[in-house]
Amino acid sequence: MGACIVKPALKGLVPSLTFALLAFGLDRGHKYFQIEVEGWRGGETVRVTDFFDYVLVWNTGVSYGLLGDAPLWALSIVIAAATILLGVWWWRSTQQLVRAGLAFCIGGAVSNAVDRALYGAVADFFHFHWQDYSFYIFNIADSAITLGVLLLILDLLGIGRVRQPATPG
Repeated sequence: MGACIVKPALKGLVPSLTFALLAFGLDRGHKYFQIEVEGWRGGETVRVTDFFDYVLVWNTGVSYGLLGDAPLWALSIVIAAATILLGVWWWRSTQQLVRAGLAFCIGGAVSNAVDRALYGAVADFFHFHWQDYSFYIFNIADSAITLGVLLLILDLLGIGRVRQPATPG
């Protein structure tokens, strides 16, 4: 009985956990460098191209600034509940694509939650725009969440699943 037996449902948790840690670590590292090392406080802008700037903007809301006027404690409850539900889904899933997608979402969400705890808002850096029209300002955690959602959509479309041979009827 020297061998460790892992339930099949738990078998794929470690690889997907790596994605969560990667999303979390890259975002935290980037924010630490820009805010703590470089000393950015907000409003800094570096023009990269005619359609992209590297900036620091503090987002007090959720995606696209929604719920920006909500108190921090209310946002914290919503974010904690969503993260717990995603974690339960991740834990129970047996599909690797679903687990990977959820892991990216969880890693990004937890990193943005750390911003709220440390700074009272989420630090966003990447700004795409065209002339006076601003498309979106986001960070690495937001990119991880977007990637996670795309993986979940691919799973929903049946991509990445083992196909069962059709049985003659």
